This record gives sequence, C-alpha cells and structure tokens, in this order.
Amino acid sequence: MEYLIPIFVFYIGATIGSFLNVVIHRLPLGKDLVFQRSHCPHCEKLIPWYLNIPLFAYLFLLGKCSKCKTRIKPRYFFVELISGLGSLYLFQKFGLTVLFALYAIILAIFICHFFIDLDHSILPDSLNILLLVVALIIVALNDTWKLSLIGAAIGFGGTFGITLLFYYLKGKIGMGGGDIKLYGILGLLLGPLGILQNIFLSCFLGTLIMMFLILSKKINKDQPAPFGPSILIIASWQLFFPDSFTQFFESFNNLLLPV
Repeated sequence: MEYLIPIFVFYIGATIGSFLNVVIHRLPLGKDLVFQRSHCPHCEKLIPWYLNIPLFAYLFLLGKCSKCKTRIKPRYFFVELISGLGSLYLFQKFGLTVLFALYAIILAIFICHFFIDLDHSILPDSLNILLLVVALIIVALNDTWKLSLIGAAIGFGGTFGITLLFYYLKGKIGMGGGDIKLYGILGLLLGPLGILQNIFLSCFLGTLIMMFLILSKKINKDQPAPFGPSILIIASWQLFFPDSFTQFFESFNNLLLPV
C-alpha cells in the first residue's frame, strides 16, 4: 500500500497536467476550459477517453493525431510528466497537508504561465489573481505579513519604477505588466531578500537567453522575448528547492565577494 500511494499521487498529478494543457491552449484564446470536449486542434476530431489517458495516450499514438496524423507537440507529454513528478515531490515534502495543496496549485500556475508566455508573450491576469490568493493564504498561515508586504512592495514597486524610468528615457516599455504583477506576488512569497535575489538572477538568466537567441539568429536584437519563463525558473528553484538555492547563492556571493 505504501508504494501505491506515491503512484496514485503521481498519476493524479499527471491527470491535472492534462487539464493544464487545456488551459495553456485555450485560456489565451478565450475558449471554454471545462465543458468543451478535448479535440485535435488541427482536424477538430473529438478525442475519446481511451486516447486521452495522460502520458500513455501520447506514447501509444506516437505523438500524432489518430485521424489526421498531425504531430502533437511534445509539450503535451512533458507538461503531464512535470505535473506528475512535481506532485510526487511535493507529496514527499509536505505529505497530504494544506501546504501540499497550496504548493501544488503554485506549481500548476507556474507551468501554465511558463508555456503561455512562450507561445503568446503574456502572463494572464486570471492566473496571477489565483496565484495572489494562494500567496496570501500561505502568508497568513506562516504569519509573515510584515516581511511579505515589504517583499511585495519591492517586487511590484521596484520593477514598475524601473520600467517607468526606462520608458521615459528610451520611449519603450522594457517589462510587461504581467511580469511586474508576477514580481509583486512573488515578493509576498519570497520576502524582501528573496525577491531581490529573484530579480537579479532572473534578469541575468533572461539576458543569457536573449544573447543566445540573438546569436543563434532565432530573433533579432530589437525583437522582444518572453521574460516570464526566466522569472518562473528562478522562483521555482527558490520555492521548491530552497536549500539548494540558498547553497548556490552563498557560493555565488563568495565567488563575487571573496573573504
């Protein structure tokens, strides 16, 4: 029985990942998320339940629609896999507790934000509002209002101020509103030091990604690239693997500022 519970948690997570794929595809397009049945986005063929089983369906179909044979994005498989593995990790970390549920919701929002921003260069307000609600619950449970509110002020106010200054100096919007809101909400969860670390590292990571895309001629230097994924990668590291992140940042500080 002790082996069945982790398997059950993993597969429930993968099933949630299947729904997250629906959110990623439909939310930016304003389509129904609940009542419209799953279908191939190319030929519109309805997908029967036995061809919609998380992970196994993609492997069974060899990543192609059963009717039109159009290739299904590997993202569908990996979202289910990441959601399943993430749920299993959080279960092992928190057990079946309120914190497990709250962090599982954060994981789901991060996954949706990540891929929606890659595809559409937006971080939907509806997901940010849900993330804000979860963040406020966690702050209330931990009773860290003072530090959390300072973190939120730094995350939102700091990045908004820099963006506003950049606009006045360059006449261009340097950071999207969704990114600024996300920084503010993450400030609640990470506190003052954590959000400053996130801003620094996410900007560093975003710059590296931008340079790679320009050098590989994927984009030109004047073309904006989604910044949300960089924020989310660092935030995931901070929230889900805090010990590893702390060790890295201490090593990073020692490298920059040797004693």
